[in-house]
Amino acid sequence: MTLHQQLGWRAANLIYRLNDLRKASLMRGVALFCLMLGSAAAMLVSVQADDPKEGAHEDLVPNGAVCRIRGTKGNKTFGQIRFIQKNGFVHVTGQVRNLTEGEHGFHVHEFGDARAADGSSSGGHFNPDGHEHGGPDSDEHHAGDLGNITANADGIAKVDIKAKGLTVISVVGRAIVVHGGTDDLKSQPSGAAGPRIGVGVIGIAGPGPAKKDAKPKAKAKAKAKLKAAAVKPS
Repeated sequence: MTLHQQLGWRAANLIYRLNDLRKASLMRGVALFCLMLGSAAAMLVSVQADDPKEGAHEDLVPNGAVCRIRGTKGNKTFGQIRFIQKNGFVHVTGQVRNLTEGEHGFHVHEFGDARAADGSSSGGHFNPDGHEHGGPDSDEHHAGDLGNITANADGIAKVDIKAKGLTVISVVGRAIVVHGGTDDLKSQPSGAAGPRIGVGVIGIAGPGPAKKDAKPKAKAKAKAKLKAAAVKPS
């Protein structure tokens, strides 16, 4: 082997070894990065598990949620509904007016979209777990299955429902739909409750109007009584 060949062979061997070293160094770097990333993820999970406020979504809706219902095309239904988080359920209260006397299907629907004139843009029942339709007390039902509300002879339905399986935060941004007929609580997919006659988007409730101080009125009333008594003839 000539000198030039020997030098060429040694140079090629050196380059080959340098490439091996680079590859090994790169692999060690990737392994170290993965180890650091895994450690950081484990620390994050540990911190979240130890934080008692983690998942306490009620803090995001301290005043609950509210929904103003308006009639779909050709209907004059209207009302207002409140959602308050309780221990293990959501208390749904309010009134719906301009209904025909009797029962009306009453559900939380998946989309807070009231653009369609017939209410269809609100989608189907809110059903994150993929259950079949049923009554609110059935073993299996949609999360949005609130059953029926009952209107009296004046067309007014008072709403007072304890909705288990719901949280206030899960319904914010969705819709309440009032149907023209009775939910039979068994027909699929939505209880054969008839057309949607009222729809409202559920939003985060504010603190509400400030309560007026009744003391000034009481003081003024007492003062007026004293004044009247002073001028009253003996």
